[in-house]
Amino acid sequence: MQIVAKGRFFHPHGTARAQALTGTPLATFGQRAAAYAIDFFLVILTYAPVEIARQYMVLTLQHRPRDIHVVFDFHDPGNIVWLILYFGLIVWKTNGLTPGKRLLRIRIVSLTHERMTLWQSIERALGYGASILEGGFGFIQYFIHPNHCTVHDRIAETIVVKDPKRD
Repeated sequence: MQIVAKGRFFHPHGTARAQALTGTPLATFGQRAAAYAIDFFLVILTYAPVEIARQYMVLTLQHRPRDIHVVFDFHDPGNIVWLILYFGLIVWKTNGLTPGKRLLRIRIVSLTHERMTLWQSIERALGYGASILEGGFGFIQYFIHPNHCTVHDRIAETIVVKDPKRD
């Protein structure tokens, strides 16, 4: 039986790219968690000087006392933007490698394209929020999904593999 994908007919989801990844060794939960912890630490480390400089400039322009407070929480839009920029742009520019993933010798790969697209990288970064919801159950789904995909992996159509170029 042949399925024709024309007009308004159903087109099966399985891509040639996903088929090409068959048999690729997947990253362990420990590798992924450690890489995320390293990257989250780097997010905070890189955010602090930028936020200090921003507050300094604003307070100086307003001729107010320079009483600078840097807080990182998930209720501040600037913090969220910084997280999305860090995880989205780095993953896109390096084709799936954040500093944490590089250290742990793992890589994010697309199930639909040879390279991570900008939108796919941003979508995955936004998906971390969905994985954190409901007490982090989106991360725990690693143990339930047959391909060890978390919520943000499924949202962006990615998997995390052991980096064959670095093993």
